[in-house]
Amino acid sequence: MATPPLTPRMLISPLGSPRAKKSTATVMPEITLEQPSSKTNKSPGSKSTKLFRRVRSAFRSLPIMSPMCKLPMGGARLHENHVHGGTRVTGTLFGYRKTRVNLAVQENPRSLPILLLELAIPTGKLLQDLGVGLVRIALECEKKPSEKTKIVDEPIWALYCNGKKSGYGVKREPTEEDLVVMQMLHAVSMGAGVLPVTSGGGGGGEGDLTYMRAHFERVIGSRDSETYYMMNPDGNSGPELSIFFVRV
Repeated sequence: MATPPLTPRMLISPLGSPRAKKSTATVMPEITLEQPSSKTNKSPGSKSTKLFRRVRSAFRSLPIMSPMCKLPMGGARLHENHVHGGTRVTGTLFGYRKTRVNLAVQENPRSLPILLLELAIPTGKLLQDLGVGLVRIALECEKKPSEKTKIVDEPIWALYCNGKKSGYGVKREPTEEDLVVMQMLHAVSMGAGVLPVTSGGGGGGEGDLTYMRAHFERVIGSRDSETYYMMNPDGNSGPELSIFFVRV
């Protein structure tokens, strides 16, 4: 009796599509990230989780906009090596160059994300603009009477890059692919580069999986405003990014 052909085992590449496992395929890393101290357990079937999924589904149907983020002329530096009253966190921009950029915020590189955003700006475009100079991202949502939701827990925001409307930003729950990326970077405190992707897998023609990680200072202005400032090591010159959350 003939032996039936074996079905190749499927693996998920980081932020990519399923691919067949080869004999030389890289083993997916075990997720050892720790729970953040401020994280509260949420049921997978909770109302907020379902809302995030519906908003994310609608968001993905929108076109990607390519804003022309240019260095503003003049103006003082927003920050130096420390922001008074701020809390230091780890921020990571990552994604394939031609797809929407993701921003993960962690208490430290070895913890699970406390905030994960998907922004309607191509990863390559944002990293290119950061190489030129100052980039300011504003995320705005509508203020409602008797608002009790934390501003970073809002599901969707209007997105502005250096004052130009650039689509939307959406908060979402980390996927398995996101956690793989965070696990691969768990020993990196700051830096930028390309994550290894085996040939023939994952990217789907979307380019290299790039990342940039840095320390951010989180400053809470009020219940309707919160800001994340990218900090330059030792106060030296380099890419500067400020992300503003505001209810208007």
